[in-house]
Amino acid sequence: MKHVLILGGGFAGIQTAIELQKSKKFSVTLVSERDYLYLYPISIWVPVRIKEFNDVKVPLSRIKKKYPFEVIIDTVKEIKAADYQVVCENQTLDYDYLVVAFGADKMKHKGIEHTLSICGKPEVSVAIRDEIDSLIRKGRGTIAIGFGGNPKDKSAVRGGPAFELMFNIHHLLNKKKIRQNFELIFFAPMEEPGARMGQNALPMLNKMFSMFKIEKRFGKKITEFQQGSVLFEDGSKLESDVTLFIPASSGHHVLLNSDLPLTEAGFVQIDTYCQVKGLKDVYAIGDISAMEGPEWIAKQGHVAELMGRNAAHNIIATEMGSTHKKHYHESPNILCVMDTGNGAAFVFRNTNRSFIIPMPFFGHWMKRGWGTYAKVTKIGIFRHFSGFIFSE
Repeated sequence: MKHVLILGGGFAGIQTAIELQKSKKFSVTLVSERDYLYLYPISIWVPVRIKEFNDVKVPLSRIKKKYPFEVIIDTVKEIKAADYQVVCENQTLDYDYLVVAFGADKMKHKGIEHTLSICGKPEVSVAIRDEIDSLIRKGRGTIAIGFGGNPKDKSAVRGGPAFELMFNIHHLLNKKKIRQNFELIFFAPMEEPGARMGQNALPMLNKMFSMFKIEKRFGKKITEFQQGSVLFEDGSKLESDVTLFIPASSGHHVLLNSDLPLTEAGFVQIDTYCQVKGLKDVYAIGDISAMEGPEWIAKQGHVAELMGRNAAHNIIATEMGSTHKKHYHESPNILCVMDTGNGAAFVFRNTNRSFIIPMPFFGHWMKRGWGTYAKVTKIGIFRHFSGFIFSE
């Protein structure tokens, strides 16, 4: 029985392991630094106490109880594709097929340590919660939230969670009847942050910012973060009590010690089958891969799961001698439910159209329902429907 080694315990890696284990044709091992799958799309609710930290975790032990792949908790240090080996901190692993899915690093802005990111390490969501709690006890303050870009790869941007976190903080302060005592400021280096969602989305975003009285600082390059402030290239400064920032993704540092082909931005070069270029037995999926497609293409949770399913399908097809393989970008799209705490907006874009639909009240509960759905599908209680995910 051939051995498939999967690196990474996020959406992409877990979905690959599940699909391969369903086939019962392989020995499957998943390497992860954490013993749980973290549901980043609903982590926005940890800082505002809608969810507890443990509510956003799915233990790998529960997933593998239904799909009994092997789990190794370890840190990858080097990939030696030429030798069919992966060097980890505590051991060296061999494989017949390799699936690289351990995500990406973040752009290293000067002074980034003075910020907190909802898309960073899972435990940072608790640190954000504690900072917000502290300001609420104080009774007033300024909260700045933003995201950055990667000029070498436009698909590496994570903007949706920043919008959602801002709207949820606004809702929390409103509920506590202290919103008037706080300044909420949204910042980004782009002239039109959110433009990848489509031109139809921009007027509604602007309307929401105006309605929620959120100040905007757009179109200025960030030069540095300092304790209590953000500095821009024109010399202006944004002062805040808490700065929440999502850096764009960049190539993972482990890839520098590996023999995989990389783009200028440091992501793994793949073909449309998610296969690493020039390596017939290696696949790269999710944030670590260099995705091709329209200029607005985005790395989202549902895309990572799609790539995981396709990588598994294509590995199985190879072993079966089949030429029927699946492409990851047959129908590129952006799909998310942008939560506001007491409602949401449904955002969709593909090559033919784009739209955003307000969903007062119902939209929030729709996304909360997705959170439950995401958990039960991973532990095998409920069937997963391809493409059904509400995340940024």
